[in-house]
Amino acid sequence: MTGYLETTADFYREVAVTPEVGLCCVQGGSLKLPGLNVPDRMNEMNYGCGTTVQPQELVDEPTVMYVGVGGGLEALQFAYFSRRPGAVIAVEPVAEMRQAARENLEEAARLNDWFDTSFVEIREGGAFDLPADDGIAGVYAQNCLFNIFEPADLQKALEEAHRVLQPRGRLMMSDPIAARPIPAHLQADERLRAMCLSGAQTYERYVGALVDVGFGQVEIRARRPYRMLDKVTYNLDEDLLLESLDSVAYKVPVAPDGACIFTGRTAIYTGSEPLLNDGKGHTLPKGIPTGVCDKTASALASTDPDTVLITPPTWHYQGDGCC
Repeated sequence: MTGYLETTADFYREVAVTPEVGLCCVQGGSLKLPGLNVPDRMNEMNYGCGTTVQPQELVDEPTVMYVGVGGGLEALQFAYFSRRPGAVIAVEPVAEMRQAARENLEEAARLNDWFDTSFVEIREGGAFDLPADDGIAGVYAQNCLFNIFEPADLQKALEEAHRVLQPRGRLMMSDPIAARPIPAHLQADERLRAMCLSGAQTYERYVGALVDVGFGQVEIRARRPYRMLDKVTYNLDEDLLLESLDSVAYKVPVAPDGACIFTGRTAIYTGSEPLLNDGKGHTLPKGIPTGVCDKTASALASTDPDTVLITPPTWHYQGDGCC
Protein backbone atom coordinates (compact mmCIF):
# COMPACT_ATOMS: atom_id res chain seq x y z
CA MET A 1 0.00 0.00 0.00
CA THR A 2 1.42 3.39 -1.01
CA GLY A 3 1.92 6.18 1.51
CA TYR A 4 -1.18 8.22 0.83
CA LEU A 5 -3.40 5.13 0.98
CA GLU A 6 -1.89 4.18 4.35
CA THR A 7 -2.61 7.69 5.60
CA THR A 8 -6.19 7.43 4.34
CA ALA A 9 -6.69 4.06 6.06
CA ASP A 10 -5.25 5.42 9.32
CA PHE A 11 -7.53 8.44 9.14
CA TYR A 12 -10.65 6.34 8.70
CA ARG A 13 -9.58 4.01 11.50
CA GLU A 14 -9.59 7.08 13.75
CA VAL A 15 -13.02 8.32 12.71
CA ALA A 16 -14.47 4.81 12.86
CA VAL A 17 -13.58 4.56 16.54
CA THR A 18 -14.35 8.21 17.37
CA PRO A 19 -16.88 9.74 14.93
CA GLU A 20 -15.87 13.22 13.79
CA VAL A 21 -19.14 15.12 13.45
CA GLY A 22 -18.88 17.82 10.80
CA LEU A 23 -15.99 16.16 8.96
CA CYS A 24 -17.99 16.77 5.79
CA CYS A 25 -20.52 19.50 5.21
CA VAL A 26 -23.57 17.31 4.62
CA GLN A 27 -24.19 16.43 8.26
CA GLY A 28 -27.94 16.29 8.86
CA GLY A 29 -28.63 16.66 5.14
CA SER A 30 -28.93 13.00 4.24
CA LEU A 31 -31.73 11.71 2.04
CA LYS A 32 -35.02 11.41 3.93
CA LEU A 33 -37.14 8.35 3.10
CA PRO A 34 -40.57 7.40 4.53
CA GLY A 35 -40.29 4.77 7.24
CA LEU A 36 -36.49 4.95 7.41
CA ASN A 37 -35.09 5.56 10.89
CA VAL A 38 -31.34 6.24 10.97
CA PRO A 39 -29.30 5.59 14.14
CA ASP A 40 -27.66 8.72 15.55
CA ARG A 41 -24.14 7.28 15.33
CA MET A 42 -24.72 6.34 11.70
CA ASN A 43 -25.66 9.95 10.93
CA GLU A 44 -22.58 11.19 12.78
CA MET A 45 -20.43 8.98 10.53
CA ASN A 46 -21.88 10.34 7.29
CA TYR A 47 -18.48 11.15 5.78
CA GLY A 48 -19.48 12.20 2.28
CA CYS A 49 -19.83 15.41 0.29
CA GLY A 50 -23.29 14.56 -1.08
CA THR A 51 -25.32 11.44 -1.79
CA THR A 52 -24.90 8.52 -4.16
CA VAL A 53 -28.48 7.32 -3.56
CA GLN A 54 -30.60 8.25 -6.58
CA PRO A 55 -34.09 6.71 -6.04
CA GLN A 56 -35.13 6.81 -9.70
CA GLU A 57 -32.19 4.46 -10.50
CA LEU A 58 -33.16 1.89 -7.86
CA VAL A 59 -36.33 0.29 -9.21
CA ASP A 60 -36.63 -3.51 -9.45
CA GLU A 61 -34.39 -4.13 -6.41
CA PRO A 62 -30.97 -4.03 -8.15
CA THR A 63 -27.89 -5.62 -6.63
CA VAL A 64 -25.84 -2.70 -5.34
CA MET A 65 -22.09 -2.71 -4.77
CA TYR A 66 -21.17 0.08 -2.37
CA VAL A 67 -17.46 0.73 -1.84
CA GLY A 68 -16.20 2.52 1.27
CA VAL A 69 -19.02 1.62 3.65
CA GLY A 70 -18.31 4.32 6.25
CA GLY A 71 -20.87 4.18 9.03
CA GLY A 72 -23.30 2.28 6.81
CA LEU A 73 -25.78 5.09 6.09
CA GLU A 74 -25.88 4.80 2.32
CA ALA A 75 -25.75 0.99 2.51
CA LEU A 76 -28.89 1.19 4.66
CA GLN A 77 -30.51 3.60 2.21
CA PHE A 78 -29.74 1.28 -0.72
CA ALA A 79 -31.24 -1.63 1.25
CA TYR A 80 -34.42 0.44 1.59
CA PHE A 81 -34.90 -0.07 -2.17
CA SER A 82 -33.53 -3.65 -2.37
CA ARG A 83 -35.09 -5.54 0.53
CA ARG A 84 -33.60 -9.00 0.13
CA PRO A 85 -30.60 -10.89 1.50
CA GLY A 86 -27.31 -9.92 -0.13
CA ALA A 87 -28.84 -7.13 -2.19
CA VAL A 88 -26.20 -4.65 -1.02
CA ILE A 89 -22.54 -5.70 -1.15
CA ALA A 90 -20.59 -3.22 0.97
CA VAL A 91 -16.83 -3.32 0.40
CA GLU A 92 -14.52 -1.75 3.00
CA PRO A 93 -10.72 -2.09 3.48
CA VAL A 94 -10.56 -0.78 7.07
CA ALA A 95 -11.43 -3.38 9.73
CA GLU A 96 -12.50 -0.78 12.29
CA MET A 97 -14.91 0.78 9.81
CA ARG A 98 -16.38 -2.60 8.91
CA GLN A 99 -17.02 -3.27 12.59
CA ALA A 100 -18.57 0.15 13.16
CA ALA A 101 -20.85 -0.32 10.14
CA ARG A 102 -21.98 -3.75 11.38
CA GLU A 103 -22.84 -2.30 14.79
CA ASN A 104 -24.71 0.61 13.20
CA LEU A 105 -26.66 -1.72 10.92
CA GLU A 106 -27.62 -3.90 13.88
CA GLU A 107 -29.00 -0.80 15.57
CA ALA A 108 -30.82 0.10 12.35
CA ALA A 109 -32.49 -3.32 12.40
CA ARG A 110 -33.80 -2.56 15.87
CA LEU A 111 -35.19 0.79 14.69
CA ASN A 112 -36.71 -0.41 11.38
CA ASP A 113 -39.12 -3.35 11.19
CA TRP A 114 -38.58 -3.69 7.43
CA PHE A 115 -34.76 -3.98 7.64
CA ASP A 116 -32.75 -7.13 8.23
CA THR A 117 -28.95 -7.06 8.50
CA SER A 118 -28.80 -9.86 5.90
CA PHE A 119 -29.77 -7.26 3.29
CA VAL A 120 -26.23 -5.80 3.54
CA GLU A 121 -23.23 -8.09 3.11
CA ILE A 122 -20.01 -6.42 4.27
CA ARG A 123 -16.89 -7.71 2.51
CA GLU A 124 -13.24 -6.95 3.13
CA GLY A 125 -11.63 -5.41 0.06
CA GLY A 126 -10.75 -2.28 -1.83
CA ALA A 127 -11.59 -0.37 -4.97
CA PHE A 128 -8.59 -1.68 -6.98
CA ASP A 129 -9.46 -5.38 -6.64
CA LEU A 130 -13.13 -5.76 -5.84
CA PRO A 131 -14.15 -9.07 -4.23
CA ALA A 132 -16.86 -9.70 -6.83
CA ASP A 133 -17.43 -11.40 -10.18
CA ASP A 134 -17.75 -9.57 -13.49
CA GLY A 135 -21.18 -8.08 -14.13
CA ILE A 136 -22.56 -8.84 -10.68
CA ALA A 137 -24.06 -5.41 -9.95
CA GLY A 138 -26.77 -3.28 -11.45
CA VAL A 139 -25.47 -0.34 -9.42
CA TYR A 140 -21.99 0.56 -8.18
CA ALA A 141 -21.78 3.46 -5.74
CA GLN A 142 -18.92 5.27 -4.06
CA ASN A 143 -18.75 8.55 -2.18
CA CYS A 144 -15.57 10.61 -2.79
CA LEU A 145 -13.88 8.10 -5.12
CA PHE A 146 -12.11 10.75 -7.18
CA ASN A 147 -10.82 12.71 -4.20
CA ILE A 148 -9.11 9.82 -2.47
CA PHE A 149 -7.04 8.36 -5.31
CA GLU A 150 -4.17 9.72 -7.36
CA PRO A 151 -4.74 9.60 -11.16
CA ALA A 152 -3.17 6.20 -11.95
CA ASP A 153 -4.97 4.55 -9.03
CA LEU A 154 -8.20 6.33 -9.92
CA GLN A 155 -8.14 4.73 -13.36
CA LYS A 156 -7.74 1.28 -11.77
CA ALA A 157 -10.73 1.95 -9.50
CA LEU A 158 -12.90 3.13 -12.39
CA GLU A 159 -11.93 0.11 -14.49
CA GLU A 160 -12.94 -2.17 -11.59
CA ALA A 161 -16.28 -0.35 -11.28
CA HIS A 162 -16.87 -0.85 -15.00
CA ARG A 163 -15.95 -4.56 -14.70
CA VAL A 164 -18.42 -5.46 -11.95
CA LEU A 165 -21.34 -3.62 -13.55
CA GLN A 166 -23.88 -5.30 -15.78
CA PRO A 167 -24.49 -3.86 -19.27
CA ARG A 168 -26.41 -0.60 -18.77
CA GLY A 169 -25.40 -0.73 -15.11
CA ARG A 170 -25.03 2.57 -13.30
CA LEU A 171 -22.05 4.09 -11.52
CA MET A 172 -23.50 6.48 -8.93
CA MET A 173 -21.06 8.84 -7.25
CA SER A 174 -20.69 11.99 -5.23
CA ASP A 175 -17.38 13.85 -5.24
CA PRO A 176 -15.92 17.30 -4.67
CA ILE A 177 -14.64 18.98 -7.82
CA ALA A 178 -12.38 22.02 -8.03
CA ALA A 179 -12.95 25.29 -9.86
CA ARG A 180 -9.34 25.06 -11.09
CA PRO A 181 -6.54 22.48 -10.74
CA ILE A 182 -5.47 21.82 -7.15
CA PRO A 183 -1.89 23.09 -6.57
CA ALA A 184 0.80 20.44 -6.18
CA HIS A 185 1.59 21.26 -2.55
CA LEU A 186 -1.99 20.49 -1.55
CA GLN A 187 -2.20 17.35 -3.67
CA ALA A 188 0.90 16.08 -1.86
CA ASP A 189 -0.68 16.55 1.58
CA GLU A 190 -1.80 12.99 2.39
CA ARG A 191 -4.06 13.90 5.30
CA LEU A 192 -5.88 16.60 3.31
CA ARG A 193 -6.40 14.01 0.56
CA ALA A 194 -7.85 11.60 3.10
CA MET A 195 -10.21 14.38 4.20
CA CYS A 196 -11.37 14.86 0.57
CA LEU A 197 -9.90 18.37 0.41
CA SER A 198 -6.92 18.09 -1.93
CA GLY A 199 -7.61 15.39 -4.52
CA ALA A 200 -10.43 17.09 -6.39
CA GLN A 201 -10.38 17.14 -10.20
CA THR A 202 -11.82 19.87 -12.35
CA TYR A 203 -15.23 19.10 -13.85
CA GLU A 204 -13.72 18.52 -17.29
CA ARG A 205 -11.14 16.01 -16.02
CA TYR A 206 -13.75 14.31 -13.85
CA VAL A 207 -16.11 13.60 -16.74
CA GLY A 208 -13.22 12.78 -19.05
CA ALA A 209 -11.99 10.05 -16.70
CA LEU A 210 -15.42 8.39 -16.73
CA VAL A 211 -15.62 8.43 -20.52
CA ASP A 212 -12.04 7.18 -20.92
CA VAL A 213 -12.85 3.88 -19.15
CA GLY A 214 -15.97 3.31 -21.25
CA PHE A 215 -18.96 5.01 -19.65
CA GLY A 216 -20.89 6.28 -22.66
CA GLN A 217 -23.50 8.38 -20.84
CA VAL A 218 -23.03 10.64 -17.82
CA GLU A 219 -25.82 12.54 -16.07
CA ILE A 220 -25.14 15.34 -13.59
CA ARG A 221 -27.74 15.09 -10.84
CA ALA A 222 -26.54 17.96 -8.64
CA ARG A 223 -23.71 20.48 -8.46
CA ARG A 224 -23.43 22.81 -5.48
CA PRO A 225 -20.81 24.59 -3.34
CA TYR A 226 -18.95 22.29 -0.94
CA ARG A 227 -15.96 24.01 0.70
CA MET A 228 -13.79 27.09 0.25
CA LEU A 229 -10.04 26.64 0.62
CA ASP A 230 -8.94 30.09 1.73
CA LYS A 231 -5.64 31.48 0.49
CA VAL A 232 -4.15 32.11 3.95
CA THR A 233 -4.80 28.70 5.53
CA TYR A 234 -3.90 26.72 2.41
CA ASN A 235 -1.09 28.93 1.05
CA LEU A 236 -2.86 29.83 -2.20
CA ASP A 237 -2.64 32.82 -4.52
CA GLU A 238 -6.42 33.15 -4.27
CA ASP A 239 -9.30 31.34 -2.59
CA LEU A 240 -10.26 28.04 -4.23
CA LEU A 241 -13.88 26.85 -4.38
CA LEU A 242 -14.68 23.15 -4.15
CA GLU A 243 -18.10 21.99 -5.34
CA SER A 244 -20.02 18.78 -4.67
CA LEU A 245 -20.97 16.86 -7.81
CA ASP A 246 -23.54 14.03 -7.78
CA SER A 247 -23.50 11.98 -10.99
CA VAL A 248 -24.77 8.79 -12.61
CA ALA A 249 -22.65 7.17 -15.34
CA TYR A 250 -24.09 4.36 -17.48
CA LYS A 251 -22.20 1.34 -18.76
CA VAL A 252 -23.18 1.82 -22.39
CA PRO A 253 -20.80 2.08 -25.34
CA VAL A 254 -19.29 5.47 -26.11
CA ALA A 255 -20.80 6.63 -29.41
CA PRO A 256 -18.47 7.27 -32.38
CA ASP A 257 -19.14 11.00 -32.06
CA GLY A 258 -18.52 11.02 -28.31
CA ALA A 259 -20.29 10.33 -25.04
CA CYS A 260 -23.63 11.82 -24.05
CA ILE A 261 -23.14 14.21 -21.11
CA PHE A 262 -26.32 15.61 -19.57
CA THR A 263 -25.92 18.81 -17.57
CA GLY A 264 -29.51 20.05 -17.54
CA ARG A 265 -29.51 21.84 -20.90
CA THR A 266 -32.74 22.05 -22.85
CA ALA A 267 -33.54 22.76 -26.50
CA ILE A 268 -36.63 24.84 -27.36
CA TYR A 269 -37.92 24.81 -30.93
CA THR A 270 -39.41 28.17 -31.99
CA GLY A 271 -40.07 27.60 -35.70
CA SER A 272 -43.35 27.52 -37.64
CA GLU A 273 -43.93 23.74 -37.70
CA PRO A 274 -45.49 21.74 -34.82
CA LEU A 275 -42.37 19.60 -34.50
CA LEU A 276 -38.70 19.70 -35.40
CA ASN A 277 -37.06 16.39 -36.32
CA ASP A 278 -33.32 16.75 -36.80
CA GLY A 279 -33.00 13.39 -38.57
CA LYS A 280 -30.82 12.00 -35.78
CA GLY A 281 -33.57 10.72 -33.50
CA HIS A 282 -34.36 13.99 -31.72
CA THR A 283 -37.89 15.40 -31.95
CA LEU A 284 -38.62 18.81 -30.44
CA PRO A 285 -42.26 19.94 -29.94
CA LYS A 286 -42.71 23.63 -30.65
CA GLY A 287 -42.28 25.83 -27.58
CA ILE A 288 -41.62 22.99 -25.10
CA PRO A 289 -38.19 22.70 -23.42
CA THR A 290 -36.72 19.25 -24.08
CA GLY A 291 -33.70 17.89 -22.21
CA VAL A 292 -30.70 17.28 -24.45
CA CYS A 293 -27.13 16.21 -23.88
CA ASP A 294 -24.33 18.70 -24.40
CA LYS A 295 -23.34 17.05 -27.69
CA THR A 296 -26.85 17.36 -29.12
CA ALA A 297 -27.18 20.90 -27.79
CA SER A 298 -24.03 21.92 -29.64
CA ALA A 299 -25.19 20.28 -32.89
CA LEU A 300 -28.65 21.91 -32.76
CA ALA A 301 -27.17 25.30 -31.94
CA SER A 302 -24.94 25.14 -35.01
CA THR A 303 -27.44 23.67 -37.50
CA ASP A 304 -30.67 25.42 -36.43
CA PRO A 305 -29.56 28.62 -34.67
CA ASP A 306 -32.59 30.64 -35.85
CA THR A 307 -35.27 28.21 -34.69
CA VAL A 308 -33.74 26.43 -31.68
CA LEU A 309 -32.90 28.08 -28.38
CA ILE A 310 -30.39 26.20 -26.21
CA THR A 311 -30.57 26.95 -22.48
CA PRO A 312 -27.47 26.91 -20.24
CA PRO A 313 -26.64 23.97 -17.96
CA THR A 314 -28.64 23.83 -14.74
CA TRP A 315 -26.33 21.09 -13.37
CA HIS A 316 -29.42 19.11 -12.46
CA TYR A 317 -30.76 16.37 -14.72
CA GLN A 318 -33.29 13.63 -13.90
CA GLY A 319 -33.65 11.78 -17.20
CA ASP A 320 -36.14 14.02 -19.02
CA GLY A 321 -34.80 14.12 -22.54
CA CYS A 322 -34.92 12.97 -26.12
CA CYS A 323 -31.43 11.49 -26.34
